[in-house]
Amino acid sequence: MRNLITSILFIIITCFITTDISSQNFLKTSGKNIIDINGQEILLRGIGLGGWLVPEGYMIQTSSFANAAWQFREKIEQLIGVEKTNEFFKLYRENFVTRKDIQKIKEWGFNSIRLPMHFNLLTPQDKPFQYLEEGFAIIDSLLSWCEENKLYLILDLHAAPGGQSKDNIADYNPAFLPLWEDPVAQQRTIHLWQTIAARYSNKVWIGGYDLINETAYNFPSGNNQPLRDLYISITNAIRQVDKNHIIFIEGNWYATDFNNLTPPWNNNLVYSFHKYWNSTDIGSINYLISLRNNTNCPLWLGESGENSNQWFTDVIKLMENNNIGWAWWTLKKLEGNNSLMYVYKPIEYDNLLKYWNGQASKPSVDYAVNALTKFAQSLNINNCKINDGVIDAMFRQVKTTETLPFSSNFIPGTIYATDYDYGQNGFAYKDNDYQNTGNNGSWNTGGHYRNDGVDIERCYDIQTNGYNVGWINTGEFLNYTVNVQQSGIYNLTFRYAANASNGKILMRWDGQNLGDLIDVPNTGGWTSWKSISVNNISLTKGTHTFSLTFFFGGFNLNYVKFDLVSTDIEEEIIKPSTFKLEQNYPNPFNPTTTIQFVIPNLIDQMRNLKDFSPEQNRNRNKNIWVTLKIYDMLGKEVATLVNEEKKPGTYNCEWRIENGELSSGIYYYMLKVGGQSKTRKMILLK
Repeated sequence: MRNLITSILFIIITCFITTDISSQNFLKTSGKNIIDINGQEILLRGIGLGGWLVPEGYMIQTSSFANAAWQFREKIEQLIGVEKTNEFFKLYRENFVTRKDIQKIKEWGFNSIRLPMHFNLLTPQDKPFQYLEEGFAIIDSLLSWCEENKLYLILDLHAAPGGQSKDNIADYNPAFLPLWEDPVAQQRTIHLWQTIAARYSNKVWIGGYDLINETAYNFPSGNNQPLRDLYISITNAIRQVDKNHIIFIEGNWYATDFNNLTPPWNNNLVYSFHKYWNSTDIGSINYLISLRNNTNCPLWLGESGENSNQWFTDVIKLMENNNIGWAWWTLKKLEGNNSLMYVYKPIEYDNLLKYWNGQASKPSVDYAVNALTKFAQSLNINNCKINDGVIDAMFRQVKTTETLPFSSNFIPGTIYATDYDYGQNGFAYKDNDYQNTGNNGSWNTGGHYRNDGVDIERCYDIQTNGYNVGWINTGEFLNYTVNVQQSGIYNLTFRYAANASNGKILMRWDGQNLGDLIDVPNTGGWTSWKSISVNNISLTKGTHTFSLTFFFGGFNLNYVKFDLVSTDIEEEIIKPSTFKLEQNYPNPFNPTTTIQFVIPNLIDQMRNLKDFSPEQNRNRNKNIWVTLKIYDMLGKEVATLVNEEKKPGTYNCEWRIENGELSSGIYYYMLKVGGQSKTRKMILLK
């Protein structure tokens, strides 16, 4: 009772405080638009922090045995006990979202964040109307980072008391009555929102309150009247303490059904819908445009994603062409190619998943704690891979069909089939199945490496970056930006595996056919790798577009290797002028990876021959001492790959790990050339 009285007094005091704060300082609605603190129309471009406070099974690969957050916790408690479980979740939350994550979100081009909240972090399941400062401290910390980066924070009640649906999304637990069947749960939801609003009523960078995420309930009334009634009660409770912030209202059936949720009951209200696995044309949102026109309220795409890069581009273009802001799903997932970040799976955590799936024996408590600790640490942004292609599709590709290089692709050298350019379907690549619009659940059939329509699978050829392009069909193509270091005559080697004999490849160079169609013979299977040679191809130095167009299926492609056999043009061989250390490939790797580096000549240091003495000019391309070493996380040297004099040029250095030599984890490689050094991170994943 004392806690309840304290909460009520806090709300009353806050109510008086907020009356002195001008609503002009807050994000708010103006007719069909949302305007910012300067009174300017703003299109919200946001990212959802899915999986952070409400872990969902598919994000952490526990769906088969623990789809909901409460089930995941229960599994862990049964293994290591309550105290150690609490320690794990604290570490999990500390690593999942950090200040650096928020800084990166701003840097990438977002202006807002949607925070999916779980009620039990703010108010205990077994203690109605009591509140947890620890839970609010998480929001406070996130808000401070958002304020630093001028990002709006939209609070989303993702898991309401009792559960607004019987799905894992709402963390529904059948031991308790659902929200819509429990009056106490409904009162708790109302009071929780009033408590939240009282605490943040004067916070300018709070963008608004998303009252209930993705209700999915067949109301006995046959319409959404109970949903409307609860929304109005929550709104009224919020407005007693906070007249500043936007109220975001989601429809029933996963934010798609707005029946009986009009007319609006507040003058600072936005209708929020979600969009997944459907078409990207105007017809898919016409009913929402009508909703906006009939209510004179803004629309917001509060959640979308879980699709291909091309689908991302097309949906965002559709939204922005119709003045609708959006928030994408999601920031990071375990082995997630279509989230902003890819979380590497520690082998210890994978073994734990196998135990829970009945595929391994029960681990010791110490092993389980170590596995969970490594999993929590893997969530840290410093240990994740940034999915640059996803970010490129959400921002740059929305505005242009121009392509960008995915990798350096030096010639002479090896061009891996998977390293085609960044860009849209039909420009950087062409794939027949490039998005999920409800008819298929996959676009990248292999499910690895990238998030475009190109089908990519793991590759186990002798030489590989870890992946190959597969499921090739007639009319599909791949474009590569390549850098020819030396004009001359080249022999090309295509590395492929074929299960049929009718495949053909057409090469194009800067839009022109390069040679005849290349026949692709049967090798006897999808993983029986062989080579095709194409000789005497004349290439000129510089940056070019190299294209491969495919005819008829039945083969996989690993790489195309370019070997210089003669120089057919008289020219001075200009040595590299930039000191480079490329990212190793594949990464993560097991057991072999390749590191490419470029050693410059002295001309890079001064750029003007007249600044050199005659002796220096004669010696500027002479050998220089080079070291390339590998270190573990503690700075201990584990391997020396290069320790000798080398001429200026481009080099590829292979590192192979023998069984049992090193454990999975993060390693660093450092290149030293003269007085210069560069360091990069690599990941060994067994």
